[in-house]
Amino acid sequence: MLRKTKIVCTIGPATDSEEMIGKLFDAGMNVSRHNFSHGDHTSHGETMERVRKVAREKNLNYAILMDTKGPEIRARDFVNGKVILTEGSEVTVVGGEDFLGDETRFAVTYKDIAKVLKVGNHILLNDGLVDLEVIGIEGNEVKTIVRNTGELSNRKSSNLPGVKTNLPSLTEQDKKDLAFGVDFGVDIVAASFIRKGADILEIRKVLHELGGSKILVYSKIENEEGVDNVDEIIKYSDGIMVARGDMGVEIPIERVPSIQKMIIEKCNAAGKPVITATQMLDSMVRNPRPTRAEVSDVANAILDGSDAIMLSGETASGEWPVEAVETMDDIALATENQINYDAVLSRLLKHQVNTIQSAISASVCATANRMDVKAIITGTQSGSTARNVAKFRPKATILAVTPVEAVARSLACTWGVYTIVSETFESTDQLIEKTTQAAEEQGYVDDGDIVVVSAGIPVNHKGSTNMMKIHVIGDVLLEGKGLEPIQKQVSGIATIVHSPMEAEDRVDAGSILVVEELTEAYVPHLHEADGVVVEADSISSEVSFEVLKMEIPIVYGAKYATTRLTDGAMITVDGKVGIVTSGKTQARS
Repeated sequence: MLRKTKIVCTIGPATDSEEMIGKLFDAGMNVSRHNFSHGDHTSHGETMERVRKVAREKNLNYAILMDTKGPEIRARDFVNGKVILTEGSEVTVVGGEDFLGDETRFAVTYKDIAKVLKVGNHILLNDGLVDLEVIGIEGNEVKTIVRNTGELSNRKSSNLPGVKTNLPSLTEQDKKDLAFGVDFGVDIVAASFIRKGADILEIRKVLHELGGSKILVYSKIENEEGVDNVDEIIKYSDGIMVARGDMGVEIPIERVPSIQKMIIEKCNAAGKPVITATQMLDSMVRNPRPTRAEVSDVANAILDGSDAIMLSGETASGEWPVEAVETMDDIALATENQINYDAVLSRLLKHQVNTIQSAISASVCATANRMDVKAIITGTQSGSTARNVAKFRPKATILAVTPVEAVARSLACTWGVYTIVSETFESTDQLIEKTTQAAEEQGYVDDGDIVVVSAGIPVNHKGSTNMMKIHVIGDVLLEGKGLEPIQKQVSGIATIVHSPMEAEDRVDAGSILVVEELTEAYVPHLHEADGVVVEADSISSEVSFEVLKMEIPIVYGAKYATTRLTDGAMITVDGKVGIVTSGKTQARS
């Protein structure tokens, strides 16, 4: 079974080479993340080009995600690059100025910090590791007392928990970064510190003006205001990132798990992809194995309904980046094997609106689960068909076949979806033929596998998922009925006989007995056959009982079997679907 949960890897000094990027892809990376809080356009462009080159060489569909700096607050630089702030000492924080700080006085990038803070508020530095409590305000200077000893170095983060700021949703640097991202052709923008729906609309406006209206916008929810406005943020976003790093500083840390679950549940209900991020395997920055708590964290994020899980420092600067991805892959596969997909579908159906697309997609998933199909194949122009199916979390792999490379990349963060780029479809028949053929050519399915095909009719019309078809891969020779309790598939040599006496002479191990009517006289010879094909539309209860005892796959009601099949040819009998196909296929029990 292919892994359904996608893996996002942050590229940094530890992995910024073609060799390491290739190893990350081999280990399971689906999306490369590029953090624009660090580096410049030249370095990011070189790194992203390396990702493209390696993915092209490996013939992979992937996505490039640029993570914006956003309206963040950071400390300015220090005389010696860093200082130790000692518990109980007083420190002055200055807004909007730029000078080299020390342990008594330093500057931050937010010029209005003194206007929004009041006595009793806290400034949390370096991802919350250092706590300053406000004891006074004079002009643009904030007087604080250090509540715990800690180190603070150049450009470290500064958070104001519980304080509403007047920071812009898009900084001038963000606009420059977005222009660079559009020119390069990134697939996803992860917008930092989104606080309300209007923030996303402003980003979309800028992207549209730059010619990047097709770039997906994922909102990072990182503070109390973002949590309060989560419904409208989800509405206007293409996806969400649960950014637990700053969230755990801006919001009391004990609330983060329940907020994570709430956001994931809302995204699942809305059919929007959601990434769970930050410190998922943090100990693997230093160690080759994760802690048990981290394994549980990753598994529970998947069980909660995350579309993707993200590695930050683990792959950007860690000592074990490839092992971290391999570990995440192992955890995801093991967790997905324990999911009750029927129960998940029932839960998700309660939240869906009654549209044709949702009804068809839900039916596709219910049918796929019930028949235990090998794959769900979707023909899609915009990606909407694949996303509609994915939101119901089927057990089968979703194969999205599209003629648009950008659409294939846009699905890299969507749960359970693997993409194939193919030619354009001109008709429904061609869509079914080409999508199933492409899936077989790339090794996702084999002859005899059952798949469900879903698409929009008419073809090449975006956003119109309205068709479902159960399809068998390969050359179907005959159709009939299977004996329900025996749902096996077996391949063997077609042995056409016209009497029990002939069966005694010709049927042996590896034979598929082919007869016009299966009478009791054939029963003594059944134990030699691997399977049975019968022209007659019914079988007596006595014969059925014997077949069930021997657990022999059978297809009956297969009209003209003795004349259409070639004696001595290799065929496959599928007792589950009730078909006979040409050649040998992989056995399915």
